[in-house]
This record gives sequence, structure tokens and C-alpha cells, in this order.
Amino acid sequence: MPSSPYPADPAHGARLVLDGSAIDDIASFYAAINRVFMAGEDWQLGPSLDALDDMLHGGYGALSGQTQVELHWKDIAHSREALGTAATRAWLQAKLDAPGTFNTAHVSAQLQALDRGEGQTYFDIVMAIFAAHPKVRVVDA
Repeated sequence: MPSSPYPADPAHGARLVLDGSAIDDIASFYAAINRVFMAGEDWQLGPSLDALDDMLHGGYGALSGQTQVELHWKDIAHSREALGTAATRAWLQAKLDAPGTFNTAHVSAQLQALDRGEGQTYFDIVMAIFAAHPKVRVVDA
């Protein structure tokens, strides 16, 4: 497991630290996730929300054998901005630029909602994925 300035304690389980200041875009988000959650593994997560969700189910990396984990996300505001509207728009547009790969009607609707200020940003989606895994508690550190 990656070293952490936060020792494990029985009430909260393992404590991991994610450096949000190192997150400037979607690619660097996954690089940061890999540094924290996949240290010691001989493979890394690709830039995929499905892969993030799968990893949070546990079974490998830093979550292997853990029943509870606190993720102390330093500089979370920086990450929120980096994974905000601009990054989300580029991510959705890349999907539209790959015809036949994604449901373009759905992606277009997501993009339109984002442009109206109603859609989820990539950061919002990431936080929803973390929230769906109660054994991993995100702490704004």
C-alpha cells in the first residue's frame, strides 16, 4: 500500500492521500489514481470511468483486503476545476468524434446539458462513482 502520513485506524481503515494539485486534466487524474491505488501492481488503470468503478470494488492494489478506506483528497478544489466544464466538454466531444463507438444521441444530450449548466462534469461523475462505494470515504483534506 502507498505510504501515507495518515496511519490506519480501526474506525476508518486505511488512509490514502490523493494529491489534487497534480491533477490538471483527465489523463493526470488517472495518473494520480494509479500512484495511490495501483502502487505495487504491475499494471495500471486506463482513462476509463468503468475502470475506476471496477477498481473501487476492491480486490487489487491499495484496496486489496481493505474493508474501509479514507481517501484524503488534498487540493480537491484544484481537481474540481481541472475536471470541470472544459475537460468534460473535450471528453464528450472526443466521443462524438468517434462515430459508431458511442451512443451519439446520449453524448450529444450530455454535451447540451453541460452547455446549459445542468450537466455533470467529469469531476461530478467521479464523485458519484466514489459515493457508490461506501467502503471508500472521500475526505476533503
